[in-house]
Amino acid sequence: MTCWYEGPLTAFDTETTGVDVETDRIVSAAVVVQDSPGSRPRVRRWLVNPGVPVPEGATAVHGLTDEHLRHNGRWPSPVMDEIVRELAEQSAAGRPLVVMNAPFDLTLLDRELRRHRASSLCHWFEAVPLLVLDPRVLDKHLDRYRKGRRTLGDLCAHYEVELAEAHDAAADALASLEVARALGRRFALRLERLSPAELHTLQAVWHAAQARGLQAWFARSGVEESVDPAWPLRPEFRAAA
Repeated sequence: MTCWYEGPLTAFDTETTGVDVETDRIVSAAVVVQDSPGSRPRVRRWLVNPGVPVPEGATAVHGLTDEHLRHNGRWPSPVMDEIVRELAEQSAAGRPLVVMNAPFDLTLLDRELRRHRASSLCHWFEAVPLLVLDPRVLDKHLDRYRKGRRTLGDLCAHYEVELAEAHDAAADALASLEVARALGRRFALRLERLSPAELHTLQAVWHAAQARGLQAWFARSGVEESVDPAWPLRPEFRAAA
């Protein structure tokens, strides 16, 4: 039987106006599908006119300016519908979804669906569950004592995965997918017997433990910052929305 990391995978990534999942917006997104390691990926991209100004700091990261998005981006409502339909189709086809730092991208998508479609991410996955593989959570659990940061770029360097164009949604999604495969191969003895459904459940537990550890470190350091233990989707805060 083929292990999940040798089989079909889908990956999702976004570029945004900022890092606040409750108020920031998606400006570009990509879904990448790969049927097997080394096979040619199929890529679907979206460019969004968010309807709000894009901060200079965000543009400095992904290179997408207000002018470019106004002239080339589409309105958010149809884009969010297309994205979630694509993810639902991939899930129905049995392909696990790789999302680096899933609580960010998936929560942001959920808030955009609520904002523009009067819908939610959970609504689309009531019948067929979304099975998520988060390279960040997997790496922190499987190699917890390794020092250093664990951004996508760091993981690509560590697992010898090419990141051709960082902060391009399609490039980041493909790199995340390749990191997930590399993680599977490196930790095969610990992962090969686990199904994507089992891994999804375990990652929620692992992420919560990781969040508690980071929260404790913040407390010891006198840093006033809260860490959300929810994974892969943060609960809705109606007041913020």
